[in-house]
Amino acid sequence: MIFNIEESLKNYVLIAVNELYNIKIENKLIQIQDTSKEFEGDYTIVVFPLVKILKKSPDIIGNELGTYLLNKSGLVKKYNVIKGFLNLLIFEKKWIDILSSLSLSDNFGFNQAESPLTYMIEYSSPNTNKPLHLGHIRNNLLGFSLSRILEAYGHKVIKVNLVNDRGIHICKTMLAWQKWANGDTPEKLNVKGDHFVGDYYVKFETEFKKQIHELVKNGVSEDEALRTAPIIKEAQKLLQQWEKGDESVIELWKMMNSWVYEGFDETYKKLGVEFDKIYYESETFLLGKEKVLEGAEKGIFYKKDDGSIWVDLTNDGLDHKLLLRNDGTTVYITQDIGTAIERVKDYYFDEMIYVVGNEQEYHFQVLSLILDKLGFKWAKNLKHLSYGMVELPTGKMKSREGTVVDADDLIDEMISTACKMSEQLGKLDEFSEKEKEEIFRIIGLGALKYFILKVDPKKNMTFDPAESIDFNGNTGPFIQYTYARIQSLLKKAEDKQIKININMNPDISVTQKEIELIKLLYKFSEAIRNASNSLNPSLIANYCFELAKSYNQFYHDYQIIKEPDERLRNFRLLLSDKTGKVIKKAMFLLGIEVPVRM
Repeated sequence: MIFNIEESLKNYVLIAVNELYNIKIENKLIQIQDTSKEFEGDYTIVVFPLVKILKKSPDIIGNELGTYLLNKSGLVKKYNVIKGFLNLLIFEKKWIDILSSLSLSDNFGFNQAESPLTYMIEYSSPNTNKPLHLGHIRNNLLGFSLSRILEAYGHKVIKVNLVNDRGIHICKTMLAWQKWANGDTPEKLNVKGDHFVGDYYVKFETEFKKQIHELVKNGVSEDEALRTAPIIKEAQKLLQQWEKGDESVIELWKMMNSWVYEGFDETYKKLGVEFDKIYYESETFLLGKEKVLEGAEKGIFYKKDDGSIWVDLTNDGLDHKLLLRNDGTTVYITQDIGTAIERVKDYYFDEMIYVVGNEQEYHFQVLSLILDKLGFKWAKNLKHLSYGMVELPTGKMKSREGTVVDADDLIDEMISTACKMSEQLGKLDEFSEKEKEEIFRIIGLGALKYFILKVDPKKNMTFDPAESIDFNGNTGPFIQYTYARIQSLLKKAEDKQIKININMNPDISVTQKEIELIKLLYKFSEAIRNASNSLNPSLIANYCFELAKSYNQFYHDYQIIKEPDERLRNFRLLLSDKTGKVIKKAMFLLGIEVPVRM
């Protein structure tokens, strides 16, 4: 177990208040925070909560507590009191002890959750009528990184995907293939399966727009044209045939979906994301439909004159929501009801987290309310991790649909950009072509993942490919390069047969910059805890940047291998080694690889 300075300081303050004032106070009254950079100190105790109880001014209390801690704790070297804030400077040797104990720790010094939970996290959730796009990239990266962060904090995580493999949008694609493919397949045209199918979705929409335009030109209202265009009628008929189990329609559906799944798997592999279980809407929608019909029979839901089934949520501050169409076909909420129930049968979990864009906030409010009305006690444990939109500064890159940024195109573009940037820097001349290709892949994907994950999920963001791959600034390649720099340094030490001894003399003289780097390593535990509790991977990303930035300043300012003092050289090598290990672990939590050489 790593020594916890904050908890130790809290305990000393409790003892001090008891001994100095003969009063016992609650632990929660002791507020400790990092000292502001403009003041001298490592930690600050906020004195104001104690004023009312101790009936003294903040400055008097601060000085009395400071003197006690200085004399009794063995932790505090100096203190100062500024406007009710007691700033404490910790002895250098205590930070050296912490670095030694971090080096002995298998878990990098971080403590895990006292009450571990089981989380189910749903992410990706693609439709089988088109390839994955830029929005899916943010979704997948958030879901996968969050899974690793929660696991690192001691929770159990079940990673699931829900594939929207049925519905009118799928039937549109099937119909377009029937009309215009002339028997073509992805194999025949040597096209990735999801892209091949996506092209037919575009063909359908193009023809649909033409028919709407013609109907409107002939005096039909646009609303009516949307409902009555011949091609949409054909797609609706195909959906009805699918739901009735028509063999030829099911056969076509299975064939086209298999093409898409092959394409999805290839993209997931490129992104480095994975799932414990994949659910399919086609396998859960009937259970959802069954529960909706049961709810209607019990009066939980109501049926309109046209036969459609709705739920009245006006008493919950919402509106009326369609659950089943008048032709008996289901809607998205129907299958989500069925999927949620199926998952509870399959797994035990404390919380279910849906990683879905913020445009679906209403949908998940409704889902939780409906399941609650159906009597499922776990309905309140469904959480929506809502994230903002992601765009490119130019609006579009090359896209196979012309309206969205294709995930495969973006990944390829990032790897290509990494190649150009690396070649311009000329740092890979000694590498084989195979080694170069692997490094370009690691850098390109690292740039993409880091740039997206460093932004708070709740915020909309603009992904700038050129900015993301810069080797300076708050980017993945900058952090990857820092890691590679550390590995190069350690390799030089190994070549010189310099061994790192983790048992250091605590009386060596270290600088404030070196202590700041140890403090950052010590705070890795806090970063993981905060990221886990707030479901926010950006806290890990930005912690990692601060650590890399601090190390590079240290590397620039101090001799390491050439340091003549053997004890100090050993300290700096150990500090470098530990920094590299924490960077690697932090980047792992983001799903990002780090190369040994760059």
